[in-house]
Amino acid sequence: MSYSGSGNDGASNARSSSRAGGTSSAGGAWRNDGGVAPHAFDPDFEPELFRGVLTRRAFAFLIDLVVLSVPVILGYLFIAVFGLITLGLGWALFWLAWPASVVWAIVYYGASLGGPHSATVGMRVMDLELRTWYGAPGYFVLGATHAVLFWVSISFLTPLVLLVGLFNGRRRLLHDIVLGTVVINSSIRTQVVPQSRAY
Repeated sequence: MSYSGSGNDGASNARSSSRAGGTSSAGGAWRNDGGVAPHAFDPDFEPELFRGVLTRRAFAFLIDLVVLSVPVILGYLFIAVFGLITLGLGWALFWLAWPASVVWAIVYYGASLGGPHSATVGMRVMDLELRTWYGAPGYFVLGATHAVLFWVSISFLTPLVLLVGLFNGRRRLLHDIVLGTVVINSSIRTQVVPQSRAY
């Protein structure tokens, strides 16, 4: 099994391969002969990719909450007015509002993180993007699962679990570690790291 280069330049590949136990071959490719594939983004050599990421993720989250809330609020208002018009019968739709809100959130995160920018609206405003640990962009299932695991982690482990991001160089949260994702500064990546290649 072979692993294509992460999109780093040759020097970065050489550094990564030496950290992975010298398992690189010609052309920046990596072979599965007992080593571990190198991470595409190294905080030691490219610290600017991770500078201020946690703070901007917090603001991006708040922006995304607003984006998610607007259609939900409009939906509740519609049901309330519809219930008045139908003399209370329309209020039966309220039981659909909560499941519809959850589905909307999952579709929003899946479509935006799996879209061409690999970022939600809030992340784009804050100049962030999601990547896999080997440098590839996100996809729908990854984006949806990313959102679900985030909510599960803060629900069961309290929001204090977010402090995990302070204790690793890539500023990854618990759900990032579980899924093998990383959030980086988007404009910086385009300057220092070319697009990952898929073979």
